[in-house]
Amino acid sequence: MGLVRSHAAALMCGAALSVVGMGAAFAQSTTTNASNITMLERLVIGAGAPKIAIDTPQAVTVVNQADIDATQATSIGEVLSTVPGVTIIGSDRIFGESFNIRGIGTAETSGDEARIIVNVDGAKKFYEQYRMGSFFSDPELYKQVEVLRGPASSTLYGSGALGGVINFTTKDASDFITEGHTGAARLKTQYSSNGDGTLLSGIVAQQVNESFDILAAGNWRRSEEYDLANGNTLSGSDFDALSGLIKGTARFGENDEQVLRLSYQRWSSDAENQDYAQTGTVAQFGLVDREVVDQTAVLSYENADSDNPWVDLKANVSFSDTYVTQSGSSIGPIGDAEYGYRTWQANIQNTSEFDTGDWVHFLTYGLQGSYQDRTAFTTLPVPNPAITTHPEGQDTRLGVFVQNEAIYDDRLTIIAGGRADFVWQTPEQTSKGERNIEDVALSPKIAALYEFNDNFSVFGSVAHTQRLPTLDELYQYNATKVPSLGLEKESSNNFEAGFALSGYELIQEGDQASVKVTGFYSALTNMIESSPSVAGNPYFRNIGEATIYGMEVEGAYESERLFGRVAYTATVGEDDQTGEALTSIPAHKLVVTLGGREPEYGIEYGAKATFAASADTGVTPSAGGSAATPGYITVDLFTSWKPTTGPLEGAEVRFGIDNIFNADYRDNQTPDRSLGRTFKVTLAKQFDW
Repeated sequence: MGLVRSHAAALMCGAALSVVGMGAAFAQSTTTNASNITMLERLVIGAGAPKIAIDTPQAVTVVNQADIDATQATSIGEVLSTVPGVTIIGSDRIFGESFNIRGIGTAETSGDEARIIVNVDGAKKFYEQYRMGSFFSDPELYKQVEVLRGPASSTLYGSGALGGVINFTTKDASDFITEGHTGAARLKTQYSSNGDGTLLSGIVAQQVNESFDILAAGNWRRSEEYDLANGNTLSGSDFDALSGLIKGTARFGENDEQVLRLSYQRWSSDAENQDYAQTGTVAQFGLVDREVVDQTAVLSYENADSDNPWVDLKANVSFSDTYVTQSGSSIGPIGDAEYGYRTWQANIQNTSEFDTGDWVHFLTYGLQGSYQDRTAFTTLPVPNPAITTHPEGQDTRLGVFVQNEAIYDDRLTIIAGGRADFVWQTPEQTSKGERNIEDVALSPKIAALYEFNDNFSVFGSVAHTQRLPTLDELYQYNATKVPSLGLEKESSNNFEAGFALSGYELIQEGDQASVKVTGFYSALTNMIESSPSVAGNPYFRNIGEATIYGMEVEGAYESERLFGRVAYTATVGEDDQTGEALTSIPAHKLVVTLGGREPEYGIEYGAKATFAASADTGVTPSAGGSAATPGYITVDLFTSWKPTTGPLEGAEVRFGIDNIFNADYRDNQTPDRSLGRTFKVTLAKQFDW
């Protein structure tokens, strides 16, 4: 443990030395009305006082609409490619992606989706199936993705967020209706040379009256199999998907401060002769006809009563349904089957603002309840259709939370909070002695941020969270293994510390730069993993202790004509019992984006370079052999043209080249090799009325 702590200290010292030179320059600057906002100056979702990412005592990244458009993304994974601490694991197949945050998350281990909380407009999304990814959707549905890294997020979003939280926000009609107009339509098409991928997208937004607007969006996206940089193809990567969103927003009350939203989105794909294994190439699993349908419905209410400091109310009820139907498989019951998760959820929270002397308090408190029904059964004509390696069951949760954000002199912020989640889990059948499980998970935290001046701040936090076993981990069994009814809760003690710098008018008028450095140290106990294949063993077991620590650096520069971004992640993980490195730890990575603008012509252009270090451990490659990977470099180019006047006003043209040098590599968290050079073109036009 002493060696681990010395490594953590070295990483933090390295971070300090790497940016201390900038500190002197930033300290000379004073805040101005800078017109160019960096990504660290974007508002974040959350409770308490309104704040931007750089002023939170936690590592937070906000990916906005401009970022999503610039990537010309085919999958959700591409949207998050520049977020420090986040790695998309599994494969580049549309059905094979899962998330890894700070070394938490592996594509083939049940329950990892429970270690990272994923929300869509507040609705919790969860899916687990052997050789499948965990989240199925289309980037065109969203205008913002917010990533909160570390278990401090558990207080507001749910216990067990060992890795963090990913919040997706869908588009609104107000995002497209411009001043002086009551409606808009936007048509978009996109082409990707790798796989001859195409997208057809349409959006209609209408302001029905002064207080109500509605949006309807539809997308059709398809692709043939992707080409790899080594000249091979990625089998099973072809897909054909339809997605859509309908969303209505009503504003009423004093100053229209009350908001009622109702939304429904659907994503579906129906593919024949698709590779059963989607998280990595495994030919022995054969082919399957597979239909995937993902639905999310959310009704939300907000009341930010500016006349009453005791009321800032948010409430929502949601329904999520992810369902997979498979047939024509050669691997027996688990191939010809239906798998599903249906989750009903309700959440209500309120923030009360009050003073106690020199302190201003924002007290947030609330309840969150959910009911999840997990289904899995074979469609083959057998006496017992249950799939014991994907057990059916119900998971009911009630969470109670409170958090106080206390601010002194607009400089010192202290956030303290706690959460208790009560869980009841019930198996669908009890042929192997399964029984109901009742337990509680606790998630306390305390965080602080101090602003020395407008340019420099320091922050730190201590957070604890517990993750209860999932239905899969408790009740899974087969002919030789038995259910894991004796599993203990996983827990994490997490420590974070860092600093942030910002400066204005550094090089030219109106420019702005910011950087945030975060060091983290997590002590994990009772980690859950699959047991060895020995008759009589439970399917899952608790192992001893593990340690994950590292550093994240996020920086940005914005001016009228130049921009740049830097995201650096260094993560180290160790099994404290064996002394071996954890295989879920991504390689150290640096992503640098540099670009320019010609605002009078609406032109933007730039390049993104990704530098990944070599890694000694990781997932086993699809072709077999060592899990270790050498370092690699990739370069992407992008440009866009958005005329602001004339007959082409409202049009948008984008062109990009991913992996321009056709670099052939394998990321240590991906079993397959890299995609080949890809040309992308996007054409879009908005019509207003």
